[in-house]
Amino acid sequence: MKLIITGVLARLLATTLLATTLLATTLLATTAAKAEDMVFTSWGGTTQEAQTKSWAEPFTAASGIKVMQDGPTDYGKLKAMVDSGSVNWDVVDVEMDFAIKAAKDGLLEPIDFAAVPKADLDPRFTTDHAVGSFYYSFVLAWNKGAVSGEPAGWADMFDLKKFPGKRTFYKWSAPGVIEIALLADGVPADKLYPLDLDRAFKKLDTIKSDIVWWGGGAESQQLIASGEATFGQLWNGRVFALEKDGADVGVSWNQNLTAADVLVVPKGAKNKDTAMKFLAAASSPAGQAKFAEASGYAPINTKAKAEMPADAVKSLPDAHVDGQINLDMNYWAANRDTIAARWYAWQAK
Repeated sequence: MKLIITGVLARLLATTLLATTLLATTLLATTAAKAEDMVFTSWGGTTQEAQTKSWAEPFTAASGIKVMQDGPTDYGKLKAMVDSGSVNWDVVDVEMDFAIKAAKDGLLEPIDFAAVPKADLDPRFTTDHAVGSFYYSFVLAWNKGAVSGEPAGWADMFDLKKFPGKRTFYKWSAPGVIEIALLADGVPADKLYPLDLDRAFKKLDTIKSDIVWWGGGAESQQLIASGEATFGQLWNGRVFALEKDGADVGVSWNQNLTAADVLVVPKGAKNKDTAMKFLAAASSPAGQAKFAEASGYAPINTKAKAEMPADAVKSLPDAHVDGQINLDMNYWAANRDTIAARWYAWQAK
C-alpha cells in the first residue's frame, strides 16, 4: 500500500519540519549563549556589590554576556575545583599572596595580555597569572559611641586598661594581624620581615580572650557598627561604607598596612576567553574609576584617577602614605603554609 501525501499534508509536514528546525536552532543559540555566560566570585558585602555595579553590569550591557555572582571566595574550594577538573568559577577575587602561590602550584590560567591591555596597569599588582582588582589598606577603626578617647595606633588595640572592650581581627591566616602585633610590640616598620612569629603570638596572647574574629568584610562592618567589637582591624573600604551609611565610626590611618586583591582565572575555567574579556573591562580606566569611587579602594589602573572626582581621590589609601607600610606579598607567598599551620594551631588553643 502506497502512502499518498496530499498537498495539505505536505504543507503540514513542511511546516512541522521548519518549526522543528527553528526550535533546534534556537536551542543551540541559547546553549551557546549560556556557554559564554560566566561566574564571578568575590568576598560579598559592599565590595562585591560595588564590583557588580562597576564591572559586571556594564560588561553585560556592552557584551550581552551574563555575569553570575558567587561567593565568598574560598581558597580550599578553588583548589578542590581545579584538582577535580570541575571548575565552576571563571574569575575570582583573591588576595595577592594567595595568587602568587596558587600560580606556582599550577592552580591558575595565565593571563592573555593580548586580550587584557597591560600598559596602564600598576606593575606592583600585575603578574603572569593575575591583574589587580583593587589596592587597599588595613586601618584601625572603632565605634565612637563605645570608646572614651581616640586610639592613636595599633598599640592601643593591645591596651585593655586604657581602651577596654572586644577587639576584632581578620580570622584567616593572611598578611596583617601578625604585622599589627609586632608593630604594637615596638618592632620598627622596616624590620618586620622575616616575621618573628614567637614574638607576635606572645603579644596576641595578651588580648586573645578579648578578640572577636571576622571572616568577611560585611561581618567586620557589623561588629563595629553594632558595638559588639569596640575596635577593629578593617579594610579601609569597609570603613568607607560605614561612613557612607552614617555610622558613628572613627578611623586611624597611622601605620596603615597596604596590599592588593587581584583577579585570577582558575585553571580549567569553562569560559576562559570570556573571563579574559571581563578582566579587560574590570581593569580598564573606567571600570577601575567607578569601583574606586564606589568602594573607597584605590584603583590599579594608572589612568583611572583622571576619571574620578577630586574629593573621591582624597579618600583613597594612596592619599595616606605618611607612615604607610607595604605588606610583603612575596614573603607571605613563600611562607604561607608554615604560617598558616602555626596560626590555626594557636587559634584552636
